[in-house]
Amino acid sequence: MQESIFDDPGLFGRLWADGYDHHELDPGPAVDFLAGLAPDGPALELAIGTGRVALPLAARGLTVDGVEASPEMVAKMRAKPGGADLDVVIGDMADVPVPGPYPLVYLVYNTLFNLVREQRQRDCFRNAARVLAPGGAFVIETFVPDPAGLGRDEGVEVRDVTEDSATIRLHRYDPATQVVVRQNIRFDAGGVHLGPFAMRYCWPEQIDEMAAAAGLRLTERYADWDRRPFDSGSTSHVSVYRR
Repeated sequence: MQESIFDDPGLFGRLWADGYDHHELDPGPAVDFLAGLAPDGPALELAIGTGRVALPLAARGLTVDGVEASPEMVAKMRAKPGGADLDVVIGDMADVPVPGPYPLVYLVYNTLFNLVREQRQRDCFRNAARVLAPGGAFVIETFVPDPAGLGRDEGVEVRDVTEDSATIRLHRYDPATQVVVRQNIRFDAGGVHLGPFAMRYCWPEQIDEMAAAAGLRLTERYADWDRRPFDSGSTSHVSVYRR
């Protein structure tokens, strides 16, 4: 199982596509922000998923292309209004398997951290820089790690208990590699159901270093899509890098 978590880019979508859109996240602020960076397009979304951001951005009149490792996620997007019109390549977002150039490439909702190996995160920056048009923007959104919030290196949490089922969550994280491995386990009449997840979190300065190694420089950083100032107390960041 561990090899699949670390090396199968399509695993997340296969496991979570059915419930992905149940998360109540408003794409409006992100769409407003991104549309202002490339009003004429085209834009490229890495890990386009079910089109939560790409579809309303395309509704603004931009051409939006995507890369997505999970055909299951893309199928969900295709079923939505306008979803059949977007050009999506099935592939690993770290490879950025498209020719470009794009004035805007973006990667939102902490998805950079789904690349569990540091080298693959670096590959993503290098390949995003490759397809950027001169002066183009690569936009990243992630949370800012809080060591206190990570808890113990290992842990077990009861998530739900009913007369028909029980769900627990186990996690393990390695501070040296910054890798978190989590397993959601549900027991019910149908058996045991596993929901694994892994990520490699990074602090903003580490992301800046990966960007610099790819030939990109930080030009803007905000605490959120509404451009609130980023400071030492910020729990997330939206960062803009340019060639």
